[in-house]
Amino acid sequence: MINIPEVRLGVVAVSRDCFPMSLSAKRLKALSSALTARGVGAYAAETIVENEPDAMAALAEVNAAGVDALVVFLGNFGPEGPETLLAKKFGGPVMFAAAAEESGKDMIDGRGDAYCGMLNASYNLGLRGVRAYIPEYPVGTADELAVKIGGFIDVARVLIGVSKLKIFSFGPRPYDFLACNAPIKPLYDLGVEIQENSELDLYAAYKAHAGDARIAAVADEMSAEAGGDLAFLARLAQYEITLLDWAEKNRGASEYFVFANKCWPAFQTEFGFVPCYVNSRLAARGIPVACETDIYGALSEYMLTLATCLPPTLVDINNTVPADMFAENAAVIGGYKPTDLFMGFHCGNTPICYLEGGSLKYQLIMKRALEPDGEPDITRGTLEGRIKASDITLFRLQSAADTTLRAYIAEGETLDVNPNSFGGIGVIAVPEMARFYRHVLIEKRFPHHAGVGFRHVGKTLWEALKLLGVRDIGYNRPAGERYCTENPFS
Repeated sequence: MINIPEVRLGVVAVSRDCFPMSLSAKRLKALSSALTARGVGAYAAETIVENEPDAMAALAEVNAAGVDALVVFLGNFGPEGPETLLAKKFGGPVMFAAAAEESGKDMIDGRGDAYCGMLNASYNLGLRGVRAYIPEYPVGTADELAVKIGGFIDVARVLIGVSKLKIFSFGPRPYDFLACNAPIKPLYDLGVEIQENSELDLYAAYKAHAGDARIAAVADEMSAEAGGDLAFLARLAQYEITLLDWAEKNRGASEYFVFANKCWPAFQTEFGFVPCYVNSRLAARGIPVACETDIYGALSEYMLTLATCLPPTLVDINNTVPADMFAENAAVIGGYKPTDLFMGFHCGNTPICYLEGGSLKYQLIMKRALEPDGEPDITRGTLEGRIKASDITLFRLQSAADTTLRAYIAEGETLDVNPNSFGGIGVIAVPEMARFYRHVLIEKRFPHHAGVGFRHVGKTLWEALKLLGVRDIGYNRPAGERYCTENPFS
């Protein structure tokens, strides 16, 4: 995977001046050993923070070491002013955690009161307006905290990636899918850059790549992966090279990039192909390309990439599962209800690594309109197949009309059920999907596109969204837990 940050973790221990500094030093050493045992690389700062000069010295030390995600470790009670000043000055993702007491036989000189110190740390973080990651239970032994810090690394990767992201879009968001049209002001609030471009810009860049010496090698690679004749694949290879060159030339101060591109209806007649397969190939490398100029879809896919370290996809929350198909596959479906299931579909943008029998095809709906009577040509370019059985996380971050951000997260799975249909498509099961569909997706006015990550990462995304300042986060509530808009008399 490319296009995602590698988190460089640092740990700074703190100590209240009326407690023995040696206690924090001893506990930091134990924590460092526990992290190493779990394969977590972390720079342990030599400076232990008791006061503001120490905080500035520790800051200089971790910056010099290239640290971009910081754990402030309360080895004892800790000085709430200096430790939270350090968090504010650091500027990147920060976690606070505290040491548990080790032994009932050492509760005089060996008692650190970090359990108490976390309360003051939290209060002072609020005074300074610092959003820090605090685990559900932020106090523990060295081994317990090493596990929690491992989770922080995933959260930090999301935050760092989003803060250094640029989204390139090509073409206006389609009139037929106004749901993809959302205010972009909140992107700037998140630190995301956006560069909107015309389809003519893309077309001119594509034509300028005609005859590019790299086309043949990319076309050969495509043929080996998905089949198809080389003359046609050369069109797709030229397009892939065009997008990557555009990003390299235009990403500027941003380190990471994604695309949200217009893909129909004029695309096929002018470019001469459907771009889905190229979209899938870039997503497989960590560069999502959202369909239909879906800017927030591209952002959602990228956040899934950061959380999972795996390629994502984007699907329409598309259609129900017929009763006869449900009955025929009862053994596979297990305890899910019919209303827990739906089919996730898109024309052909899902990476081939997630498809059973993935192969290069044509877009049936577009062929009906553009090439109804002949063999498909300009409507070719989709990557079709059944989405493999896997754990999945459905996720979307979206701006509302009033420029507030809201999101949803739902963990589920794709089932080993043949959808008997076209496109990149799979049967998806989400517990209590029907209620989630009505009281989150419809009630909160989310669009039809959902990001799909191929791991359960709801915990990571939930924490990242909180630290990004998103407060309206929907999820699929279990049976017996009502939504606020759910009719209690139903």
